[in-house]
Amino acid sequence: MANEHGTFCWNELITTNVEQAKEFYTNLLGWKTETWPGDIPYSILKIGDKQVGGLMARTPAMGEAPPHWMAYIAVDNVDETASKVESLGGKIYVPPSDIPGVGRFSIIADPAGATVGLLTIKAAD
Repeated sequence: MANEHGTFCWNELITTNVEQAKEFYTNLLGWKTETWPGDIPYSILKIGDKQVGGLMARTPAMGEAPPHWMAYIAVDNVDETASKVESLGGKIYVPPSDIPGVGRFSIIADPAGATVGLLTIKAAD
């Protein structure tokens, strides 16, 4: 996972059918999946040993959002970056929140409504 400020660092598929999505992408692209331990069932998508993204079922908190890919941009500090969003005409959909063992994230929209995730990756212990 890349973490240079301002670079795209992670891709995540939110779906209503995890097993079907796994089968599709592993057969289409040769990706492998690995279960990530956590409170919410999550699969890491891999090419060899390299993590290229994640996959999870749509949660009730996501409402009726259609299945979609979410791109994440690495930022040095999610809280500081998210605090600028509304003053620049954007919207915060998910305020800065912790991902245990990973870091902090937020989901925002730009002034035109395009959504993207912001991610600060926790420094290695």
